[in-house]
Amino acid sequence: MSSPVRIAINGFGRIGRCILRALVESGRSSEFELVAINELAPAEAVEHLLHYDSSHGRFPGTLERVGEYLVVNGHAVRLLSQSDPAQLPWRELGVDVVLECTGTMQSAAQLDRHITAGAKKVLLSQPGGHDLDYTCVFGTNHAGLLPSYTRVSNGSCTSNCVVPVIDVLDRAFGVESGAVTTMHASMNDQSVIDAYHPDLRRARAANVSIIPVDTKLAAGIQRVLPQLEGRFEAIAVRVPTINVTAMDLALTLRADVTAQDINRVLSDAALGGLQGILGYTEAPLVSIDFNHDPRSVVVDGSLTRVAHKRLLKALLWCDNEWGFANRMLDTAGKMAAK
Repeated sequence: MSSPVRIAINGFGRIGRCILRALVESGRSSEFELVAINELAPAEAVEHLLHYDSSHGRFPGTLERVGEYLVVNGHAVRLLSQSDPAQLPWRELGVDVVLECTGTMQSAAQLDRHITAGAKKVLLSQPGGHDLDYTCVFGTNHAGLLPSYTRVSNGSCTSNCVVPVIDVLDRAFGVESGAVTTMHASMNDQSVIDAYHPDLRRARAANVSIIPVDTKLAAGIQRVLPQLEGRFEAIAVRVPTINVTAMDLALTLRADVTAQDINRVLSDAALGGLQGILGYTEAPLVSIDFNHDPRSVVVDGSLTRVAHKRLLKALLWCDNEWGFANRMLDTAGKMAAK
């Protein structure tokens, strides 16, 4: 039996905490060993926000702070508070993969500071620069992860939601072009009441408005599916919920289809090679029903529409925190595979 992958989490915000919980709840402790968390917030706050979570409920286990360690279900995880990644003790701790979740890094040079500190590889929890080795959307292009890649991006929660669906439909029918509207839950870069912000729309109160925001999703789609370069556009709005995102996908296809054709192909994918990544439902569900769903995307087949034989509209759901956190573990495991 191979040794578990030794991982560390740098940045213990929404995604960082979800990764730890996903590790516990998925029963993958034999596959991964979390050796350290680096977070500048006070240790008391780290423990408290892991224990009590407004989106995902109370932590399903035991937590205790003992000296410089957070003991999670009896397993000691070292707590660090270092602003410079190059000074972190990754070499001493034998870290295989750092899960970089601060939201402040994008470039290879920034991620290389973890390599300087002794980590073997780094996985970024957001889209990265073009100088990274690879951008992975697990379930679509993870087979292209090479052992030599040390600086990898896991894309975004929205690219992980929409790309598997586009890929399945492109293989089945051919995609000519597309547009996506993301209806994303509020995020911690917004304020509860009006407050100064460089983006004047995000300066407005998050819980009383639907707020348009910039998105680079179209670029993220074509990075993973380069055959669709220049064929997509995307817009995004933030809506006054705290978790779960809906995506309105419009595609012009290269073959005549019916809604039944679309649903058949997607439901087959959900039961086949993309099981656990892509889901399918025709139940009359709403966003809260997908909270804590570990899949990257769930297609709402009851809302599939086709106009003029080739124009498709589909509604996709994802838990933008929990699904993405689970994919971070999947990708980290693939990166560390011998």
